[in-house]
Amino acid sequence: MDIEERVISATVNFVKGHLSGAEGGHDWWHIERVWKLAKRIAAEEKANIFIVELAALLHDVSDSKFNGGDYNAGPELAESFLIKQGVDLCIVNHVKQIVANVSFKGGNAEKTFHSKELDIVQDADRLDAIGAIGIARAFNYGGFKNREMYNPGIPPVLNMTPDEYKKNQGPTLNHFYEKLLLLKDRMKTGTGRRIAEERHKFLLIYLERFKREWDGNS
Repeated sequence: MDIEERVISATVNFVKGHLSGAEGGHDWWHIERVWKLAKRIAAEEKANIFIVELAALLHDVSDSKFNGGDYNAGPELAESFLIKQGVDLCIVNHVKQIVANVSFKGGNAEKTFHSKELDIVQDADRLDAIGAIGIARAFNYGGFKNREMYNPGIPPVLNMTPDEYKKNQGPTLNHFYEKLLLLKDRMKTGTGRRIAEERHKFLLIYLERFKREWDGNS
């Protein structure tokens, strides 16, 4: 086993242990799906696969939603872990920056860091938020937070600031309009855009069916 394989293996074990008992939409299985998608996109986009794998594995290791809104918890934990593994500091910093910038945060957060590897991990993470899996994750998290599935009297809030997005407590169906339906057009890679097209169509089909059933018309 070479050094990179050893570090990836150690990272997998670390993340599995750290996320044991996590909410179902942000657990190890979410990480594994994003990891697989990120590797697939990285192969097509010819990016640094080691950085992509590490960032995909560590991108939600301390999600701000479960850490009192602290956006620094995840990047700092990722940095600390990788330093202990003896990873080159340039790679550590790159991964830390990806973890710090990957989150949606309402879609209006200013980014001060850009890289092909960030684009890939962000696309992979966002792809897991749409399609059949994305729908399941949205309602799982809504139930976890004891939110209404839908309330026709509470409209979606668009163009939220990161702080407003963090504090938003709206019904789960609003999340489709506040985030999920926006993701297709925010994909950064060609591969991500191709995958997103089909998943986006499934969201639209689901919403149309949901509204018909809600109104007793289906």
